[in-house]
Amino acid sequence: MPFNLGFGELVIVLVIVLVLFGAKRIPEISASFGKGIREFKKNVNEVERSVTEPAPRTESRLPAGDPVATPRRDVADEVRPEPKRLL
Repeated sequence: MPFNLGFGELVIVLVIVLVLFGAKRIPEISASFGKGIREFKKNVNEVERSVTEPAPRTESRLPAGDPVATPRRDVADEVRPEPKRLL
């Protein structure tokens, strides 16, 4: 059992949750808790993947000294994704 809880302790915790929130709210609470955990795992996997995968190479084979050979990138042209919200 997680956290070294036995069957008796789990029953007591479930009864307390039932008394505090009521039978109608327990499915809503558990569903929102599951969604939060799922989103957290997805974000952790995304960060893990971005750390372990090599960055895409964008260097060109054109001569470095030629100003025509290196295209200018404006900051306004970059598309940045909106930050993810957990709630």
